[in-house]
Amino acid sequence: MRVTGVIRTMVLLITLLGTWFVVQTYFDHGWKVMSLRSWLGLRSSLAGQQPPRHKCGNRNSCPPNSFAFKIISGAANVVGPSICFDDRILMSSVKNNVGRGLNIALVNGTDGKLLKTGTFDMYSGDINKLDAFLQEIKTGTVVLTASYDDPATKMNDKVRAHFVQLGSNHVKKLGFRDNWIFLGAKGMKNKSPFEEHIKNDRKTNKYDGWPEMLEMEGCTPKKVH
Repeated sequence: MRVTGVIRTMVLLITLLGTWFVVQTYFDHGWKVMSLRSWLGLRSSLAGQQPPRHKCGNRNSCPPNSFAFKIISGAANVVGPSICFDDRILMSSVKNNVGRGLNIALVNGTDGKLLKTGTFDMYSGDINKLDAFLQEIKTGTVVLTASYDDPATKMNDKVRAHFVQLGSNHVKKLGFRDNWIFLGAKGMKNKSPFEEHIKNDRKTNKYDGWPEMLEMEGCTPKKVH
């Protein structure tokens, strides 16, 4: 009887150990599978929550028949300006086509294609070059302007008048080391709503001798013939 009892006890122990092994293996594998699926589901959910990217990195998308733009002025005399139009960087330090003074990009107001860019040194450059550049702008052309360092030392009444015709309201009071960004167009009947200007003021300047950087984004309508 004792031998029989020992055998029964050993069989019971073996059965229990076998059952424990099977259950442990199954649930451990099942937990891993479920965890992987849950993790992948979480990753997909997070990926689905990513906000959509808008043209020029703007906060909002633009309606049909309009162009997205973003203009960033220079910061002091260290960081150059940037001009983006319809999701294309037209001028920037990376493109190596910006410089001290006024940086201007001309764009076709109908199809958004870049026509021309120009950089004009407003501290020691030839103001006649800017005058000629502005005179050649054709009706329907969108004009995007960003200042860097000093936009006004060489400025004269004739050049200011060109910008007024493009829709500027602040160019008349633009001064030494002010910051200025502007979007206008040749043939505008009213003042442009896209313009920002900050004075060089020792009391309020963010940098030593320069005001803070300006940034402006928005949507400008396409020109319809």
